[in-house]
Amino acid sequence: MKKNYLSREGYEKLDAELRDLKTRGRKEIAEEIAEARAKGDLSENAEYDAAKEAQGHLEKKIAELENTLATSSIIDEKDINTSKAYLLSTVTILNQKMGKEMKYTLVSKDEADFKAGKISVDSPIGKAILGREVGEEFTVDVPAGKLELKIQKIER
Repeated sequence: MKKNYLSREGYEKLDAELRDLKTRGRKEIAEEIAEARAKGDLSENAEYDAAKEAQGHLEKKIAELENTLATSSIIDEKDINTSKAYLLSTVTILNQKMGKEMKYTLVSKDEADFKAGKISVDSPIGKAILGREVGEEFTVDVPAGKLELKIQKIER
């Protein structure tokens, strides 16, 4: 079983989402099913079929979140060594072709949010950064081509 590493904030966010789905989400689906059932013949009731399908998707999402949380370890940011890029490190990298600096925090796939500057350690760039030190230069294959990057700074 694969271990998930999360920040305290990421764990709490997933836990809150799970609690919401188990309470509010299940209640809303149950109401939709009851409403569709009240409309009569279930064999030709598209609303009932849609509500049951939505229920299946909800239960699948709940099971996935439960599994993620059950296999997670919370990483304390104070324990992160800043000499190398690790999970929860904030890394400033330089795109050498464009001369542009980018700043990313390395997180698990469950916490990734590109707009917030959080990239997964499972992404091509995240994998390439992991374990590197300040000053290291490397090339990453991404869907848009090859990126030539350099580690400028590693922070907690």
